[in-house]
Amino acid sequence: MLTIWGRENSTNVKKALWCAAELGLNFSHINAGGVYGKVNEEPFRSLNPNGLVPLLQDDDFTLWESNTIVRYLAAKFGQAPFYPNDIQARAKAEKWMDWQTSTISAPFRTILRGIVRSQPEQRDMAQIEAAIAEMEQHLEIVEQTLAGQAYLSGDEFGIGDIPLGSFIYAWFEMPIKRQPRPHLERWYQSLCARPAYQSAVMTALT
Repeated sequence: MLTIWGRENSTNVKKALWCAAELGLNFSHINAGGVYGKVNEEPFRSLNPNGLVPLLQDDDFTLWESNTIVRYLAAKFGQAPFYPNDIQARAKAEKWMDWQTSTISAPFRTILRGIVRSQPEQRDMAQIEAAIAEMEQHLEIVEQTLAGQAYLSGDEFGIGDIPLGSFIYAWFEMPIKRQPRPHLERWYQSLCARPAYQSAVMTALT
């Protein structure tokens, strides 16, 4: 039995929930973290000593780290093109997963916390605007990539689209000024048309 732990408003948890939904998996979901608590208590701490979400249980197998969970679910339950058989095609898709973590997470977190989770009088607008500018630089790379292919994974939707796709919803929903990027926007709209994305990712920003 698959179980995914993590509060549903966590962007990283959304990756796991979206991936499982795309694969049509039967799984249970336990809200944990934030207002739900549990992450500093047993049994969660024995399952993930980091005290972070998401956490995946597959019977007696336990796994943490959101992108690793996506890779595991795709490898075990997915098929091409979602999880490419060709090792080079798979690597080209997976690089976007690690790029999201190393490049996008930090400025995104600054913007989300400043715009969504802070009162206007508490916002450090200089910090937020610097993070938006950094995001714009990074998203230009995505724009140029999507000018030549339909998805980050290649010509068809796949695992490489899930990490940034989980973050991009908030980017477009937050009340901030964004540079026009037609290819990024086209890709985002294609994600919005997917039922699994609608149920797992397109939830209220909190």
